[in-house]
Amino acid sequence: MTDNNNNPSFNSYNNDGEESSPLLKKNLEDNDKKPAKVSADAKTATAEYGCTVNGLPLIHGSVMGEPMGRTQWDSSLFCCLGRNDEFCSSDLEVCLLGSIAPCVLYGSNAERLGSTPGTFASHCLSYYGLYLIGSSFFGGNCLAPWFSYPSRTAIRRKFNLEGSCEALNRSCGCCGSFVEDGLQREQCESACDFATHFFCHTCALCQEAREIRRRVLHPGFNAQPVLVMIPPGEQSMGRGA
Repeated sequence: MTDNNNNPSFNSYNNDGEESSPLLKKNLEDNDKKPAKVSADAKTATAEYGCTVNGLPLIHGSVMGEPMGRTQWDSSLFCCLGRNDEFCSSDLEVCLLGSIAPCVLYGSNAERLGSTPGTFASHCLSYYGLYLIGSSFFGGNCLAPWFSYPSRTAIRRKFNLEGSCEALNRSCGCCGSFVEDGLQREQCESACDFATHFFCHTCALCQEAREIRRRVLHPGFNAQPVLVMIPPGEQSMGRGA
């Protein structure tokens, strides 16, 4: 009887039951030795934009974690009457409120920024109390800016807006050392936010209101609609004559 152990056809399976072939092993070894081919587009993108640690090309902030550029404010600080666009009537309202009742304008800004209905009264009354104390004891509105300037910082961070240091660096090239360091830049921007509210308080409130009204709807519009059920009227069945 012929010994089957010496027959190659019976040795085509290894101990695990998987098929093994010398030709198959040779092809796998050749494929491992061959370098991976990279397309011309990938080489161009890598050379032009660079790569991350994982080898992903950096293309205009497409990779998560790459810092994105800050945007400018929709209107300047001293653009009192706003812009001639679809929000022109709202800009005039903002200018009027900032000149006559800044407490109302600040309360509206805080309510829209927090997107929480019903917080207008608390912010407005707190601002008005500080306004009265400052006007009575110090002869001017010098306490309310200490209370209202954090809202400007919150607006910058929420909408990724550039601050005063970045605007100066973009326009005249100064404050470059502060812009490069993230922590120093944020500290400088917070100080500039306070200075803007203290020295140009009304203009700062109006600029923030114009920015918020163009980006955020009033919280009242986000309320859920109420479904009113009207019961049907009384029906009577009459017998025909």
